[in-house]
Order: sequence, then structure tokens, then C-alpha cells
Amino acid sequence: MFTVKDNCFQLIAAVTDPSKKDQLYALIRGNPFISQQDLASELGLSRSAVAGHIAGLIRERRLLGRAYVLPDSRPVLCIGAANLDRKMRTLATLQMGTSNPVRSEEVFGGVGRNIAENLARLSIPVALLTALGDDAAGHALQTHAEEAGIDMRGSLHLSNTGSGTYTAVLDEHGEMLLAMANMQLYEELTPAFLHSRQPQRAAAALTVCDLNLGHDSVTTLLDYARNNDAAPLVIVAVSQPKMAHLPQDLTGLRLLILNRGELETRVARALPTAAELRAACREVQRQGARQVIVTCGGEGVYFTDGESLDAPISHLAAREVDAVDVTGAGDAFSAAVCWSLYHDRHDLKLACRRGLKLAAMTLESDATVSPLISADALDDIDDADLAPPPPTLFQQD
Repeated sequence: MFTVKDNCFQLIAAVTDPSKKDQLYALIRGNPFISQQDLASELGLSRSAVAGHIAGLIRERRLLGRAYVLPDSRPVLCIGAANLDRKMRTLATLQMGTSNPVRSEEVFGGVGRNIAENLARLSIPVALLTALGDDAAGHALQTHAEEAGIDMRGSLHLSNTGSGTYTAVLDEHGEMLLAMANMQLYEELTPAFLHSRQPQRAAAALTVCDLNLGHDSVTTLLDYARNNDAAPLVIVAVSQPKMAHLPQDLTGLRLLILNRGELETRVARALPTAAELRAACREVQRQGARQVIVTCGGEGVYFTDGESLDAPISHLAAREVDAVDVTGAGDAFSAAVCWSLYHDRHDLKLACRRGLKLAAMTLESDATVSPLISADALDDIDDADLAPPPPTLFQQD
């Protein structure tokens, strides 16, 4: 007969058994979201014994006490699209109303997924919350992401649903002519789904959300970001129509990354000059965003050089490259900026310089994520690097 006394002996023995504690620690390193019941079953211990081990690991600072967070492995959490991208490049000038010869290919894409793969190539821990269909594309997306080093365990798998697709038509020079997105499944990334992934969100060092999420879901992330203990939130725009997904109140937002057209949609007016673009950035800051980056293609980027409304807005020129394909360049830029923020670098100028380098590497590649991007890709860009041209400052009137 098993008694309370026997249970106490088991608890004492388990807590003082270093091999069991090390085994438990190894299991948590392998899966930071494993349940105490699964740990108990795996190790042949009681739940109370597992709880004792976890308490000991927290006291030793080997765990940080929330979602079994390991001090050296808090990831960047990307939330957004993972698609099958179809790229069709015309072999001559496009003629409307008739058939055009093209060269086509299918690759893995989606803004959230692209950012996550770039970050994985830069050798930082990264997880992706996305929605995948129960089809060949969904299974291939999952396998490719995991092989790239992206943690996919929190993603949503939908039965009887096709995965997201994105079809881009490029001209003979690689510039986009038209893009079409079939992404209704991301409507399933609801506030309820995000709440169900609270352990993953709590474990993140930085959260990056693309605007394929619906308005209510983005609002949920902003509400959470307003808490003092929450990871900083970066929002990356994906298109002008989906700017409607961005709430009016941006309080709690660490950084908004968007292009000129998306900013024009946000403020409901054209922004043909630098002065007008600067005023629009200030308007977005007054809506609650701490900082803003505006990408302008070959014209470079503008960014708020500080969080106050009195700080200047700076400009950095784009690198001169022979562009092969524009697809994914903006996502590479965003990934490099997030890489800088992850490493606790609050210098947005430095982050943008890194972003411009990764964007240039991607433009020179026919791949959506350049295979040349690696952990040392940004080593030559630091505070002492004076190679890029000095920023043009647009001061307050």
C-alpha cells in the first residue's frame, strides 16, 4: 500500500537526485513548453517531485521561472504569414490582355516566415506562430521551417483548408508588376488563438507581428505590449489594403516598419516630399508608436532618430546593387532591424544600416531569403563603420 509517507520519501529522493534534475533540465531545453505531467511521465516521477526540481532550477537561475524560460534561449517570436509563393517573371515587356511568356518558380514565403528564416540564418533563436493548411504545401512549409531552425510548435494546423499562397508577377528587370494574395486562413489567428499561446508569447525576448493578422488580433498584441513585463512589439506592414488591420491607438508599440505607400494609406494623403513624409512619421508617433521606419525602395529609408517628438528624422541612402529580384528584400531589412533590437541595441541608425545591407544581399539573389545570409553577415557594420553616407537630417520647423 502506497502511503503519504512513501510519497514524501519519493519527493525527497527525487529533489536530491542530481541525475533526475539534470535529465529534467535537458528535457526542458529540448522543449521549453513541455507540461509538468509530461515531464513526470518521461522521468517516472510524481508531479510534486517535478515541481520540486523546477523550483530548484529557478533558485539556481537555470530557469527564469516563467514558461520554463532558459536565460540563453529566449527567442524572437514572429507572428504572421507562411505562404507558398509563386513568382512569375516576364521574359519581355508585359502586354495586357494577352498571354505573356514567363519563367515561374515556387518558393516558401510570407512576411512573418521570411523574417523568421532570416533571423534563424543570423543565428538567433526564433519561433513562428502561423496558420498552415492540411495540404502538401502546409507540410512542406512546416518541414522547411524546422530544418531552417525555426520553432514551429505553436503554429495552428487547419484541417480541410489549403495553405496561404502569394503570386507575384515581375517584369523582366525583377520589379513587381502585380501581386495576388490568398490568405484567408490567417483570419484563424484570432485573439483566442493568441491567448492560447500565452506561454510562447511570455517566453519571447521580442515579438514581431505582420499585418496579415486581423485588426482584433493586432489589438490584442498591442494590449499585451502595454504591460511593463511584456516583450517589445514590432509591427511590420505587408500591403496598403491591410493597413486597415492596424488599430488607431498604437500605444505600447516599440517600432512600426512600413513603406511610403503604406504610410500614405495610414495618414490618408500623398507624401511626395521628405517634409511631408516627416510630418506623417510624427503623426504616427503621436498615435503611440515609439519609433517609425519608412522604407522607400531605391531612395533608402527614413527613421525617427529617437523616441521624442523633438528628435530629428534621418535618412539613409540605399546601397547600389544590380537587383535580380525585389521579393523578400523588405523582409530581410526588417529581420536585420529586429536582430539589432534583440541584441539590445537601441540605435535605430545602426539597425537601419544593417537592414540596408541584408536588403541589398537579398536584391542580388533570386531567392526570397538569400542563402548568403549567415551569422557573420552583419559583422562589418558596427558603430565604427563609416562606409555608408552620413544621414540627411530633417529638423523640426
